[in-house]
Order: sequence, then C-alpha cells, then structure tokens
Amino acid sequence: MSDPIDEFSFLPEQADEAGLDVAVPRGERLSLVLGDGRTLSALRYAPAEAPDAEPVVTFLHGAGLNAHTWDTTILALGLPALAIDLPGHGDSSWRDDVAYVARVLAPDVAAGIDAWTDRPQVLVGQSLGGLTAAAVAASRPDLVRELVVIDITPGLDPDGGASQIREFFAGPVDWASRDELVDRALSFGLGGGTRRKAARGVYFNSRVRPDGRVEWKHHFAQVANALSSDPAAAAAAQRQQDAVAAVLGESGWEDLAAVTAPITLIRGSRGYLTDADAEEFARRVPAASLVEVKSGHNVQEELPLELGTRLRALATAG
Repeated sequence: MSDPIDEFSFLPEQADEAGLDVAVPRGERLSLVLGDGRTLSALRYAPAEAPDAEPVVTFLHGAGLNAHTWDTTILALGLPALAIDLPGHGDSSWRDDVAYVARVLAPDVAAGIDAWTDRPQVLVGQSLGGLTAAAVAASRPDLVRELVVIDITPGLDPDGGASQIREFFAGPVDWASRDELVDRALSFGLGGGTRRKAARGVYFNSRVRPDGRVEWKHHFAQVANALSSDPAAAAAAQRQQDAVAAVLGESGWEDLAAVTAPITLIRGSRGYLTDADAEEFARRVPAASLVEVKSGHNVQEELPLELGTRLRALATAG
C-alpha cells in the first residue's frame, strides 16, 4: 500500500467499509510539549459542517495501539471528538522509565484534555486506556462528565492478557518494509481480517526510520523484544510484575471508587474479562452500569457502529 496524502485520507474508505453514509469529519493532528520536554500527540475530529466545534468525547486506546483505532467509532459517533496517543504510543514520546501504568500516564492525559477541550468530556478508555481514564476521572473530576471503560478492570493485565499478543510484539524491532509487518500480523490472525485493513493498521502503528528500516511506533515492541532475547531479564521482569500487580490492582479500584462521574463498563463477551472479573467490578462499583456486547477485547474495532451509537446517546443525553 502506498503512503496516503495524509493520515486522515483513509476516512472515506473506512466509512464505506462500515456502510456509513456520513460526511467525513475534519481531522487534525495536535501536539503538546509536556513539562519534562516529552511530547503528547492526539487527533481531533470535528464535523464537516462545524469544523471549529470543540470535542465532547475523548478516547484513550489500549497498549500497543494508537489513536487511529477509534476512527470508525468516531465516524459512527458523529460528534466532535479527541483521540489521544498514550505516552509510548503513536506520535507521543516514549518514557525512559517504561512506566506505562495508569496513574503515571494520567497526568499527561489530563494535560492534553486541559489543552484541547473546553468542557467536561465523556472519557472513553479501552484496556490500558480504560485504567488510565479511571485515574484521570479520579484525579481531575472537572475534566470528566461520564467515564466509559472498555474490557478492563483493575488487576487484569492492561497490556493484553493473550500470550499471542506478547509473542507478536516480541519479534524483530525493525523490518525492511511495512509489507513484512502486514504479513506478520496476518500470520497471527490479527489486522481486521483483510490485507487492506491490516495494511492500514500497520501504516498507523509504524514509522520509517532515517535508515529506511521500519519499526513499530509503540514502545512495547522494543520492551517485548528485549525481554524475549534475555530469559533472565524476562524472569526478573515477571517476578517484579507479580510483586506489584496487587498494589497496582488495588490502586485501580481506589481510582474507580473516587470517580464522581457516572461509570459504564463495556465487556466483550470474548474479551479478557472473566465472569469473576465482572462480578468483582459489580461488587466494588455497584453504582456503575455493566454492558456486555458480542465482541473480543478490541470492541472499538469489532463493533465500532454499535459503540459509536452508544457513546453518542451518552454524550447527547440531558
């Protein structure tokens, strides 16, 4: 696939694939320099008839993804929206400390919402983005009108419970071409089912280095590769993860308990949450709504129209 004119030139194709007869929104890439010099990047979408409209829904993606995972959902939403590249992902800077956990990421996300929106948001987060959204809503209630968490609860591994995903990211750190990455994605059963969709996803999630080699944009591939090539380091990392998992899980429950905005958990029937996870969520956050949909972990990619319609109803209620 040849490089497009710009990163939003795929939107008409995505709308057509989804069967959406809608005006394609205006897309804009945003960049914010954080206090320590790192950069936070995001995508802002506004309806064609109101190009200056401020976002009312903000999206946070999962580990190993990027803001474009929400494109079709935003097309179905039909409202001004903001999709942030989490630190270490997309066009946002990597963290030297590799601390990709919710409470560390939340201040960066809050800074972005502060800079790029003018009202409390329906804040939507999937997987790692869901835990980060909860941390933002707990620490900055002024920024969040509604919280929607997709297929994640505290204590569940936020960077993807499937060993297949870890193995996928643990491959080489650079490639001769994006076609090689597409081949790898398809060989793992990833990419959305067609080579065209896989190529689009690879384009959004990779970059060409000055030496001509292609690498993933997200930091997790580098980390996974380093661990896979050093069994001792991998074992030490696993022991460290086990040691802090309970603490991180409990902090996530504390964040959810502190959220004052209405909360909805959307669970994929084939996602990473077990029945026990859902029951624990209902026990710990009894005022929240719990919705199950027929999807895997990446609900925004499997059911973008249903998700966009549901989020539109939340954002326009009242």
